[in-house]
This record gives sequence, structure tokens and C-alpha cells, in this order.
Amino acid sequence: MTTATRGALRAPAVLVLEDGRSFRGRAYGAVGETFGEAVFSTGMTGYQETLTDPSYHRQVVVMTAPHVGNTGVNDEDPESKRIWVSGYVVREPARIPSNWRSVRTLDEELAAQGVVGISGIDTRALTRHLRERGAMRVGIFSGPALDGPAGEAGLLAKVQASPQMKGADLCGEVTTGEPYTVPAIGTKRFTVAAVDLGIKGMTPHRMAERGIEVRVLPANATIEDIYALSPDGVFFSNGPGDPATADHPVALMRGVLERKTPLFGICFGNQILGRALGFGTFKLKYGHRGINQPVQDRTTGKVEVTAHNHGFAVDAPLDKVSDTPYGRAEVSHVCLNDNVVEGLQLLDQPAFSIQYHPEAAAGPHDAAYLFDRFVSLMEGQRA
Repeated sequence: MTTATRGALRAPAVLVLEDGRSFRGRAYGAVGETFGEAVFSTGMTGYQETLTDPSYHRQVVVMTAPHVGNTGVNDEDPESKRIWVSGYVVREPARIPSNWRSVRTLDEELAAQGVVGISGIDTRALTRHLRERGAMRVGIFSGPALDGPAGEAGLLAKVQASPQMKGADLCGEVTTGEPYTVPAIGTKRFTVAAVDLGIKGMTPHRMAERGIEVRVLPANATIEDIYALSPDGVFFSNGPGDPATADHPVALMRGVLERKTPLFGICFGNQILGRALGFGTFKLKYGHRGINQPVQDRTTGKVEVTAHNHGFAVDAPLDKVSDTPYGRAEVSHVCLNDNVVEGLQLLDQPAFSIQYHPEAAAGPHDAAYLFDRFVSLMEGQRA
């Protein structure tokens, strides 16, 4: 991504999709050009958590809510140390943010971190296009980036030459460079080794609230690195990219399954468990993103409103128990909008995973019990 400084008086901008459709608006954030996969998020709030979620690496996020930036930006809510989205698309930016914790505007934050965005376009029309045609590559161009000799045809050629999400191996680009520890809050009860494939900050915090010391390891950690920590449980995080490329995390998870250590995976971690068990994965037409997705926990029958961010899913049978190298497995959760697999569990050892985000940052808290379920597995193993 190349960027210039924030454009005064909102420089002209254009968004160009790989199928040739374009939308003209004004620059929002940094001025320049950027490329990524165009996806839409249906959340009406929580934009700061969305922007800083490493799972959005190399994606251009279209906000379906028409008014974005109302509460500004603070220093408490980011899920990581930087904004990860490749670009940002809004209909109407807030002119004056209003929140007692706000320290700067969203526009200023995007510009400061070099994130090229566009405002003033028909995001409803863009979202409908992506629903009908599917997520696709996109470019946003503003300021001098609009002045190429070939005009919009030249911009389209740049978009079509940019990398696709299918086949992208990205977790190594977002993982921590060094191991670190999130201490337990209160009395320490357990130690969990967390493999960082693009972890959100709230996830180890939710475990710490339950007396878990979380030892976060890079994505290239070895099985020896994990068990050097003498963990009571192992966690595989969310993250970006195509799970079909994640051969090392799959092999690592198989090593954990062979030792029958309590295991919990979220989002990318769910896809990794699916592959470790022998299931395939596939790319969804336009994915699930936002904080209002209905999911049924098939073990209890309860329906939850949940927070999602995934463009790939596990291809596992919904209505039968499958035999795997690690015992019997079944689909534990399913999306009620489209019957996509949203969770897996093993029946013969303590391992399960979820496709969505129970840490609820930002989002509903219906799924917080899943962290308690992980604690119960570790308690049972210790007993």
C-alpha cells in the first residue's frame, strides 16, 4: 500500500472493483492507493475493534451502517497495536465525534496510520453488488493516484493484478514476533499456551478473567515450544488468510490432539481444527462479518447472536458424527442464516472450536460461556 498525507478538503477518490464497477467519492483517511479484498461488515458499532482486528489484514472493509466515526477514537478499545484493514469505505463520516473517551477523530487515526479510505459513496449499492457477485479484489485511489495515463482502465488493471485472498498465507504477517505473557487476573488457576495466528487482545483478557495465565506464542512455534510451558490447555486464535495454506498450524494442532491436551480454537483456529480432523475448507461467497449473526449451539439448542469475521468455512457434515484419527467429531454450532459450520467438537477427547468471536469486542456477549467451557475441560483433565 502506498499513501500520502491526509488530503485537505477531501480529495476526489474512486473505488474500482475487479469486475469493472466503480464508485466515485472523496478521500477518507490517507490519500493514495490501496488494494485488498472487498468485504462488508454489518456492525453498527465497534468500528475501532474491526479496524484493529488482525483477521482483516489485506481486506478493504465496507461499512453497511451509513454513519461512521460518531464516537471518535480512543486508546482503550484497539484489539492490537495497529490498524490492519487495507482500506476503509463509509457513506457518511461523522463531522464531529462525541464521546467522553474520544481523543481524536477516526479520519485522523486512519490518516496517521496510512490507511487509504473513501467516503460519500452508495455503500448500500456496493454491498448489494458484493452479495450478488461475491467478495472480490478492489482498489481505492485518491489524489495523485487518480492521475495515471490510462485513466480508470489503468486503475482496473492494477486491481486485477493485485493478489487474491484465496491461497493467501497471511498469519505469519500478523503474528507476534516474540512470546509474551498475559497474567491471570486474581488467583492463577491454569496456564494456557496460545498460538497467535492473528489474536485479538480481548481474547487472552477473557481467559485472564477466569484465572488463566496466557502464554502467547508466535505462529511458527513448535510442539516443543508449547509443551515447554507445561500447559493445562492449548488455544489457537483467529487470523487472516486461506486455511488451506496453513500447513504448519495444522501439523501443530495434530501434535496437541495426539497428546489429548484440552484444546480450544476460535475462527481461524476452528478451520485449523477442521483440517486437522481431515475435513476440507472452502471460501464463502461473501463471508460473515458483523456483530449480529444468529448461531445455534446444537449441544443445548440455544440460539446466540454472535460476532463474526470469516470468509472461509469448514466443510463438515452437519447431521452425523464423523470418525477421525482423533476419535469421533461432530458439528456443535451452525449459522442459522445459511447452515455454515460454526463450531466443532470431539467426543472422545477434550477439544472444541468456534468459528465466531466469543470475546465480544465489539459485539454481543451471548457466547462468553465458551471460555467457561474451556475452563471446564481443563478442570476435568486435571481431575
